[in-house]
Amino acid sequence: MELLELREITKAFPGVVANNRVSLHVKAGEIHALLGENGAGKTTLMNILYGLYHADSGSIYWKGEKVDFLTPSDAIAAGIGMVHQHFTLIPTMSVMHNIILGLKEKGYPFIKSAEVIETIQSLARRYGLAVDAQKKVSELSVGQQQRVEILKQLYRGAELLVLDEPTAVLTPGETREFFDVLRRLKAEGHAVILITHRMSEIMAVSDRVTILRNGTNVADMLTADTDPASLARLMMGGELPERPVFKPREEGDLPLLDMREIVVKKDKIAKLSLSLRVYPGEIIGIAGVDGNGQKELAEVICGILPATQGKIIYDGRDVSKASIRQRFRAGIAYISDDRHQDGLILDMNLRQNLMLRKYGVAPFARHGCLNKQQMEAFSASCIKKYQIKAPSSETKMRLLSGGNQQKAILARAISEDARFIVACQPTRGLDIGATMQVRNILAEQRNRGAGVLLISADLDEIRSLSDRVAVLFRGRLMGIVDNGPALTTQILGRMMGGHSLQEGEADHA
Repeated sequence: MELLELREITKAFPGVVANNRVSLHVKAGEIHALLGENGAGKTTLMNILYGLYHADSGSIYWKGEKVDFLTPSDAIAAGIGMVHQHFTLIPTMSVMHNIILGLKEKGYPFIKSAEVIETIQSLARRYGLAVDAQKKVSELSVGQQQRVEILKQLYRGAELLVLDEPTAVLTPGETREFFDVLRRLKAEGHAVILITHRMSEIMAVSDRVTILRNGTNVADMLTADTDPASLARLMMGGELPERPVFKPREEGDLPLLDMREIVVKKDKIAKLSLSLRVYPGEIIGIAGVDGNGQKELAEVICGILPATQGKIIYDGRDVSKASIRQRFRAGIAYISDDRHQDGLILDMNLRQNLMLRKYGVAPFARHGCLNKQQMEAFSASCIKKYQIKAPSSETKMRLLSGGNQQKAILARAISEDARFIVACQPTRGLDIGATMQVRNILAEQRNRGAGVLLISADLDEIRSLSDRVAVLFRGRLMGIVDNGPALTTQILGRMMGGHSLQEGEADHA
């Protein structure tokens, strides 16, 4: 049975046509993948379905009847649920209270917690979404928080679930568990629209795939009738960017960054305790499950967090007490794992975001006056060099796709002649084309002699880019190993689980 039909949906924003006569058909009991580059119009289309945006033209049919969802409440009441890429949970509240937030439960305002918890646990058992309903959300892993988001929609009676980049923040193990959940939902007759860039996920769990490019339909096919290479070509409109090329690293250099017995404490609890050296012209990959000290490692290097003890030697100088500004001016660049919260000012335009940290610096300013001509020339250079797709440098950042936002952050960081780059989850949520572009940029910086600390939850990314790999577990290094054929996912998985390996042990594994 056809559960949902979108007919020729069109939606335009200032300077951008996000959807141009897009159509989509979804059946009950079907996992339908929605594939496209960043900025192809996938999320906009789903936001229209969910009542967050309103189409300029086109129609929505739900169970055969024409509908017009004016708000998300209308969509939810009809049986449509959406789990966004950035979760909408309240960390200080319990799982139960997050799930029923906004609902008037039976007996409201006197909630029968025991009955609500039993209903939640029954849903959790039915769909394989194990979670403690009485725990605070802040105590849950990212994977568990996602389960809460899905349970919240099922509790409201969702027959169709829209999942936006659901595996972007999951470990490989959590991803496998998530696929099991999708299969259970399908078996129970639920429909799922899976927005993803990952070909392996599409091939593993979807029944059908619709591909968008530049806001228009380019293909709609059974997953069994296609393959990853064909999907990539359809999505990109051509061949993928070439893979990074690595120059041989020169041995014998002094370390560019030397972290000596660094300890970082929060609330008197050690969150990080390690020593680490990074050399010029190398990428050292930091693997590990999110929340094991990666953020603290990045922030102590950049000066955002103070080291409780130990020394940080950068380019032969002790920068342990140096300010963030001093470290940036010395050539340390930081690419945050949360581009919206820490990397960009979304209500400013592209040019203004590219110029952050350059205001007040010659040749862009003199005697307190901005040189707009120099600023425009600089931003135009960045846009061209890093292939940032935007109608103009005046376009608001929030209107750019995730991939183009990330390329803007990279352009700003690297344009400052960075000698050491801390890159946290640099390709999270990006399509395959943007991912390859970002990886090529990091490889280029490594080849010109910069040191790169790559923090990534994507083991394929770690293995494809790194010269050496270190694994963090509970703030400590489980080992540092040379990258190569002997370094398998199994070895990395054991280290991520807390099994120590000494440097070079992977050579004999």
